[in-house]
Amino acid sequence: MKRTRRGSRMPPRATINVTPIIDVALVLVIILLITAPMLALADIDVTLPAAVSRGSEDDVKINITLSKAGELAINENTIRRGDFGSLLRSLLSDSDNKDVLVVLRADMEVPYSSIKSILGEARAAGANRLAIATLQKGGCGR
Repeated sequence: MKRTRRGSRMPPRATINVTPIIDVALVLVIILLITAPMLALADIDVTLPAAVSRGSEDDVKINITLSKAGELAINENTIRRGDFGSLLRSLLSDSDNKDVLVVLRADMEVPYSSIKSILGEARAAGANRLAIATLQKGGCGR
């Protein structure tokens, strides 16, 4: 410690080391960035078909998930098939969701007639922009 001319000691300085606090905060931010996309989708096992396509350009979208067992979900909420139209209509009636992209995530083993039926009900519920989710294929075919 420093000494003054007369030999007396300076009192110790009490400071808080903020480095560990910043480290913990950054770890929490990284964990949230990794887990946030997983929370937006339903916990239904779906194998998407592969296709060459552009990625989704919209941040705001409504995800409809249809499994090969017939389970149906809107965003992260599993629903009954009979409630699909009314629930989607209520989501689309919100003024923030006026022109939102509605993405259908259907298992590749789901019959096309079921996919067509879901898309028709979504259109009837007021969805103006519809898309079908696929996995990106390797290569660049146009």
